[in-house]
Amino acid sequence: MAKLNVNGKQYDVDVDPETPLLWVLREQLGLTGTKYGCGIAACGACTVHVNGEAQRSCVLPISALEETDQIVTIEGLSEDSSHPVQRAWLELEVPQCGYCQSGQIMAAAALLATTPNPSDDDIDAAMTNICRCGTYQRIRAAIHLAAEYANKNAG
Repeated sequence: MAKLNVNGKQYDVDVDPETPLLWVLREQLGLTGTKYGCGIAACGACTVHVNGEAQRSCVLPISALEETDQIVTIEGLSEDSSHPVQRAWLELEVPQCGYCQSGQIMAAAALLATTPNPSDDDIDAAMTNICRCGTYQRIRAAIHLAAEYANKNAG
């Protein structure tokens, strides 16, 4: 039995301790916004935040998590898609197929939390998620726009 704090709610889950967080989120908690892509932490479709840091949930076993860890999925980023990254994504119509976008958004939100005004180099270094559709230029533009939104809200 493991205790998890996901999107501000406490959950008790009865799974093997080596079960990846991704499968607990999707299959036990019904939070299907976090996607399975590769299963080896290469693509980033499964990115969530653990204590504010972007983590690839497909390789993060439940046993590595503490009861006090704060896990945030795409469903918990904002209740109404008002997070600056989500707003920018919509405004610039970033997705094509959309499959990787929840992971991209979570990675971008983590980047902006630590680097409020990222350069293109900062974005390129932090955004290691793979997009098969190749929307990288729109992703970069949306991160810059999200930074503007966040800075306006902060000021």
